[in-house]
Amino acid sequence: MFKKIVFACCVYLLSLGIIAQTNLTGILQEVEKNNKELQAFTSLMESKELELKSGNTLPDPQLGAYYLPLGEHNTGDYSEFQISQSFEFPTVYRARNRLIDSKVAKLNLDYALKRQEVLLAAQKYVYDLIALNKRLNIEHQRVAQAKTLFDQVQELFRSEQVGILELNKAKIAWMKEQFKVQQLQNDRQNQLLLLQNLNGGEPINFSSTDYANDLVLAEKESLWQEINANDPKLRMVSNKEEVSNLEVSLSKNKSLPNLTAGYNYQGIAGSNYSGIYAGISIPLWSNRHKVKAAQSKLEYQQSFGESQTMMAYADFEKRYNEYQVLLGKFQEYNSTLNGLNSDSLLLEAYNLGQISFMDYYVELQFYRQAFDAMLDMEKQLNQLQAELLKHQL
Repeated sequence: MFKKIVFACCVYLLSLGIIAQTNLTGILQEVEKNNKELQAFTSLMESKELELKSGNTLPDPQLGAYYLPLGEHNTGDYSEFQISQSFEFPTVYRARNRLIDSKVAKLNLDYALKRQEVLLAAQKYVYDLIALNKRLNIEHQRVAQAKTLFDQVQELFRSEQVGILELNKAKIAWMKEQFKVQQLQNDRQNQLLLLQNLNGGEPINFSSTDYANDLVLAEKESLWQEINANDPKLRMVSNKEEVSNLEVSLSKNKSLPNLTAGYNYQGIAGSNYSGIYAGISIPLWSNRHKVKAAQSKLEYQQSFGESQTMMAYADFEKRYNEYQVLLGKFQEYNSTLNGLNSDSLLLEAYNLGQISFMDYYVELQFYRQAFDAMLDMEKQLNQLQAELLKHQL
């Protein structure tokens, strides 16, 4: 009984793994977990974060000693011992720590941008696979239809109702459909390999023909506000401005004096003196022009950030408008072609002798090309939507 329970649990867990690869969300989760580039980027981020944090520590303490037995003197030998610790003004560490936090946030945005890039590529590969799966299903039906037609023409040829040319045309039409299936299967295998590469070499089995998303987008301004608030590339613009602003603050704080504190011991002629040691270093020259340089960089970053945001909005508006035009065209094609039933009507007309095989084939290709164009538009819409909504990844 126990073995049966264990076996049932294993089957259930295995089925969960298979289900995870039959929908877009599951595939993206797998890619995020297994992608080698993201794994390497995570390690690099950890290294850079530790490097940044190491830049806000105190300098090493200084230890010094003197023992002066040589020379002409009537008193005993002179000895001195001193230990001291130098440090910048306390507000400098606070300002630098805020700057480091902002730079760490920049690292997180770098990772988010890389993650978005990888997942967007994976999403597009999945949409390519959905389109290929759809085309394969349709082409298998077309192969079956072409085979049926060829069998019918072959029977007519045997009864001498059609000539050899008619039979050859029917056979070539059947062969062409078979070749299309082979091409699509090869394209599908290539897409699976591309997706497998993004998934760290782990194979993914995907056979869905459903995009499973709403093609209607939110209003343009509403969507832009969402993008502006969440897209890592645009958030990086404001982050760079924040970093520049904190660099100005740090430069101003570094104009304050550096301090030194410690302990000093001096011994001579059996007597000794000891007490605290204190020093101050006034940065008259070392911080010269640095505040102005940081302020100039901030002004540049503010202007450049505005320019980047304007360019991003212009690109978004262009894509959004293209999407709406393509969506209208697709909806018109979809409503027109789905109610035609052209294949059956043309085959019926051919069987009744109302049209020749050549007329039947030419007309059939016309409608099929229109239907294939509609499928291509559907794929383009989903690919373009993925670009517009990549901030949601």
